[in-house]
Amino acid sequence: GAALPDAINLSARDVVLPVVPMFHANAWSLPYGCTMVGAKLVFPGQHLDGKSLHELMEAEGVTMSAGVPTVWLALLQYMKANHLKFSTMNRTVIGGSACPLAMTRSFQEEFGVQVLHAWGMTEMSPLGTLCTFKSKHATWDPEARLALQAKQGRGIFGVDMKIVDEEGRELPWDGKRFGNLLVRGPWIASSYMKGEGGDPLRDGWFPTGDVATIDPDGYMQITDRSKDVIKSGGEWISSIELENIAVAHPAIVEAAVIGIRHPKWDERPIVVAVKKPGAEVSKEELLKFYEGKIAKWWLPDDVVFVTELPHTATGKLSKLTLRQKFTDYRLPGA
Repeated sequence: GAALPDAINLSARDVVLPVVPMFHANAWSLPYGCTMVGAKLVFPGQHLDGKSLHELMEAEGVTMSAGVPTVWLALLQYMKANHLKFSTMNRTVIGGSACPLAMTRSFQEEFGVQVLHAWGMTEMSPLGTLCTFKSKHATWDPEARLALQAKQGRGIFGVDMKIVDEEGRELPWDGKRFGNLLVRGPWIASSYMKGEGGDPLRDGWFPTGDVATIDPDGYMQITDRSKDVIKSGGEWISSIELENIAVAHPAIVEAAVIGIRHPKWDERPIVVAVKKPGAEVSKEELLKFYEGKIAKWWLPDDVVFVTELPHTATGKLSKLTLRQKFTDYRLPGA
């Protein structure tokens, strides 16, 4: 399904570079798709810095690549600093965590590389959705199309989706209501080795652990992992949306949002951010950047600047590590 035209659109004319480890769902299963269509497959080896990746892409004539936002962040920084371009690469799959709109804009407007926002799980073998346009989107203005690309997209062939509330009641596809995302399909895991984790299926549907919305056209958008969503005053706040706004600020290179215990509201969000080299921004300036973009009660209670954020072995932000580090953190005025 991933190789189909409305998905990654792989063919024998492609040179594919998966910048994801083989231990992560066999490099997102790209080696299988490449073998099926006869595409050339290039592996990155141990050097994943921006310079090494760009040199490899140019030397091998890579046309399509795939990786997590952290990897592409380093590549884009290197290319901008050295005034470089791509000579052959025309599209990239970005998944593992939500792709910031600023990254999508940079790839497409500065480097001419189409971004395919993706979502999946190891238990899904692993691709679940891809964000590609329908014919009606050809008439949309560039900003509207860019906003659509913030979504993880439609289910690929063989994957069904639905969202449900805490009681398991199915929610409408209106792009507004968000609930727990469930999936089903012929290649989605029905059990775990040696029974670990119990029986994951609920009436044939697999609980992904993600909170999402689905719009009337079937485009799904992850608003958070269920364990990362911030519950404040009985309402949910999307950490992903707050992170995307933070990294859109010209002085911020990476950001994570976590919930901190609050005596009245249960949890309140804080931003943990990394500044771009040589850039300066104050806490007040960053918080002001949020004004008009979110509901007032979503506004983070604090900003903490750090030199780096923790990541997992697959390049994702490790919010577990971050939450542990901020266990005893006290909010201003709390």
